[in-house]
Amino acid sequence: MRAELETLEERIGHRFADPELLRRALRHSSLANELRAGPGSPTDDNEQLEFLGDAVLGFLVSEALVLRNPESREGELSRLKAHLVSAAHLHGVARRLDVGRYLELGRSEEMSGGRYKRTLLVDALEALIAAIYLDGGAEPVRRFVAGQVMDAPACGDEEAPQVIADFKSALQELAQSRKLPQPRYSIVRERGPEHSKTFTVEVRAGKEWTGQAEGRTKKVAAQRAAREMYERLLREAAADASPHAAAAPAETILGESGPEAGGAPPANPPDMAES
Repeated sequence: MRAELETLEERIGHRFADPELLRRALRHSSLANELRAGPGSPTDDNEQLEFLGDAVLGFLVSEALVLRNPESREGELSRLKAHLVSAAHLHGVARRLDVGRYLELGRSEEMSGGRYKRTLLVDALEALIAAIYLDGGAEPVRRFVAGQVMDAPACGDEEAPQVIADFKSALQELAQSRKLPQPRYSIVRERGPEHSKTFTVEVRAGKEWTGQAEGRTKKVAAQRAAREMYERLLREAAADASPHAAAAPAETILGESGPEAGGAPPANPPDMAES
């Protein structure tokens, strides 16, 4: 069982200092009820963690939406959040992580197909979020929510797959307003097996402005790269507008450019301008 949990840890990007937290997040009450002879403890199954994970998820999604969409009104942010914390969206996240494979179920729940039930998968995902938080603190769970929930590719059972902000379009508009060249996207690296590739995408606007990001799909990587450059352009604009701000070179604001940060790109990287 430990070997299987290590595989799940790789999927979620967090190695648990306390493996029991991970096991508890995956333990359904049906198994706990079968194992205990007398009155049980709230720590026997994942229901208490589910309660905490729901609150942690709500906070982190709200935080990310405010940071990513500084111009959005409360109503729009609420609509975005409602989608991202919906059972339909979280079910897709749980399926992509293959959470059902790792669930610890009682015999009755196992026989009734519990590993594939949306409710059980969503509950386990929320419990998993709480377990990451309790084990590693805010930053590991913030990374998990950003990568697996906020930037998750749309899944078939989602009712509103296009709700997440489109940073490629936002960057294009911002670049035009700053009189920069149209952003161009290219794949500079692929790694991993065919069934689980990670793509590195570079976005470039002229010679000075570049950025890179990774993702499980080309579209997610491109959106992350666009978001990175978009937010840095906004920060530079804010610094320029401040009468006390010292002028900073582009490298300071953008960080290292793609080739210096991760090796030289291919001579003719595939163009992603239309993806």
